[in-house]
Amino acid sequence: MESARGNILVVGGTGFIGSAVVRELLKPTSGEAPGAGLLVLSRRELPQWMTSAGVRRIPGDLMDPESLRHCADGVDTVLHLASYVGRDPDLCEAVNAEGTRALARAARGARLLYVSTASVYGTGPHRAVKEGKLTPAPASAASASRLRAEESVRAQGGIVLRPNLVYGAGDRWFVPTLVRLLRKAPVWAEGGRARSSLISVQELARVVGEFARCRWSEADRGAVYHVNHPRPVTMRSIGTQVCRGLSLPVPDTDLPRAAHWELASRLLPGLTHHQHALLTDDHFYESGRVWQRLGLDPGPGFAAGLVPGLPWYRQYLADHGSAATGRRPGAAAPRPGALL
Repeated sequence: MESARGNILVVGGTGFIGSAVVRELLKPTSGEAPGAGLLVLSRRELPQWMTSAGVRRIPGDLMDPESLRHCADGVDTVLHLASYVGRDPDLCEAVNAEGTRALARAARGARLLYVSTASVYGTGPHRAVKEGKLTPAPASAASASRLRAEESVRAQGGIVLRPNLVYGAGDRWFVPTLVRLLRKAPVWAEGGRARSSLISVQELARVVGEFARCRWSEADRGAVYHVNHPRPVTMRSIGTQVCRGLSLPVPDTDLPRAAHWELASRLLPGLTHHQHALLTDDHFYESGRVWQRLGLDPGPGFAAGLVPGLPWYRQYLADHGSAATGRRPGAAAPRPGALL
């Protein structure tokens, strides 16, 4: 595929998805230094592994629109990989909606790609949904603000990617929440029959990296792509693989979904109904189009994709236990506007 890399600005480059994308973009290619022309927007200094590879920091903060005014000067492609995913509606609006609007203004002369979420569709169930065939109906302030962020990106001719569940090293939500659920309520909902679309953070980074490197067609302007492995996986299979990989007991009983929700909501008071639905009801999306567009093989799927992240999950779960917030009891809360 013909290259059109140029200078690339990564927003959210120190987060879960962003770090994986930066590592993808630092892979050697013929004729150029890996870090040449690679910039990361960040409030703080970059980690040593980035700076030693030649990545340059651009100071800026999505919560400070004025700091973004010139962040994309001389940049060919902006990869927007940062989102606030908490429950504070004011922060959702400030970071996701207003921050993206300001970033889009700054990136008016560049190509703009935004990693959003399939949660903009709402609670579901969703089965084999194609892009453009389902009206978004977000069920949370975070998802609603990310939909508004999408609108700013698409209005400028940018590309929006909608993964469903993302897993791998750095994941502090999906697998940790599933583990908490299986520990506290070790039963399957409806036998674990619910099917979900998933993608490893490495494969998602590979898709983002390929869009950063390749030329965009007219059909890409304002386009939305589902970005998941094309083959959905049952929650029983997902949970079994996670339990075996982390040496946890595999549940051998089940409950109807309503009874499972009653049990889970009592034992895990921080779990929302929407989060429970994502883990116990069908949420799978037709996702072959993006792989065809880029000419990429989606890889072997969840069972193999989980393996590289298992050491990280073991350490994270050992450090954080079953705390609903995903941090040690008594530890300082993350800065408001914490980004993925």
